[in-house]
Amino acid sequence: MHAEQPFELRRLCLAARAPGLTADQFARLVAASPDLSLLDHPDAGVLARLELTTAMVQWLLAPDAARIDADLRWLDAAGCTLLPATDAAYPVLLRQSPAAPALLFVSGSVAALGEPQLAMVGSRNPTAGGRSTAREFAAFFAHAGLTITSGLALGIDAACHEGALSAQGLTIAVLGAGLDNIYPREHKALAARIQSSGAVISEFPPGVPPLRDHFPRRNRIIAGLASGTLVVEAARESGSLITARLAGDAGREVFAIPGSIHNPLVRGCHQLIRQGAKLVERAEDVLGELKISLRHQLLAAPNPGSKNNPSLDKEYKILLDALAFEPASVDSLIERTGMNSESIASMLLILELDGHVAPHPGGRYSRMAGQ
Repeated sequence: MHAEQPFELRRLCLAARAPGLTADQFARLVAASPDLSLLDHPDAGVLARLELTTAMVQWLLAPDAARIDADLRWLDAAGCTLLPATDAAYPVLLRQSPAAPALLFVSGSVAALGEPQLAMVGSRNPTAGGRSTAREFAAFFAHAGLTITSGLALGIDAACHEGALSAQGLTIAVLGAGLDNIYPREHKALAARIQSSGAVISEFPPGVPPLRDHFPRRNRIIAGLASGTLVVEAARESGSLITARLAGDAGREVFAIPGSIHNPLVRGCHQLIRQGAKLVERAEDVLGELKISLRHQLLAAPNPGSKNNPSLDKEYKILLDALAFEPASVDSLIERTGMNSESIASMLLILELDGHVAPHPGGRYSRMAGQ
């Protein structure tokens, strides 16, 4: 349990199993009973005045003690945290989103939940190109200091988590089941890698299976945690469109990557763009729109282009040598260096922020004088 948390863990477990309890409702409980001792001997009249649903009140009046005991044993054995919405470590953006969950079960780093996040979602059956794009974009964003948030699903979700991990970045997986029910099962190893530095989280207590109606609820957490949501590949009926809609409802940015008109897996993305989502062709398109500053994170990290490390790595030197003092396009730099576009874009962003290169209209760059 988090060090700042004053509540008894049993009381938190009781609240965590109250069906559908929101952060606002939990805050009312705390206002009525600051240490939650009300839950030891609940009063039906008091609970009713707190605007809890009938199902919540029924559970709190007659909880399953054996189940709560099992939850306590599992939390201890798994080393997981039960984080209430009133805790200072509860993510601020999620708390500000509609119907935020009252509590989160967290496996891994609680601190990771407070980092600037970008949600990335898409098809469970993507094209090879979509999978590659998701992985490359996630790696770029992770290198730029964003935490990548997704749902651990097959396809695009997994590619996004893997891309962030490949860049030694942070990533967060949100489940539609209890943390003891990693779904899909073939992603148990991926979940373990994620929680080693980032976090795997759920609002569902242990033992809860991955039911169909849990996934829209999971999607609201994914959208609520992040400053924006990027949809990589999605058909018109994709669950990713639910996440995008929830992001918009929470006042967050929505981004979509377009594709071929002949590819049914991008029709959902095209629909989002028609509805006002920002069209994304390059990873920098997303960074330019987010209302967060990444400059201090880029310069604080041990990036090879940082002035804190004046000796540039070989690839950065090659890229600088390929840049003249006349503006050059990324395509020209690809021809001159043999590097791929995503690597060049990532390095140019770092070099620009560190004062080595200057941007020009049309996506062109030149070396700064003296570099």
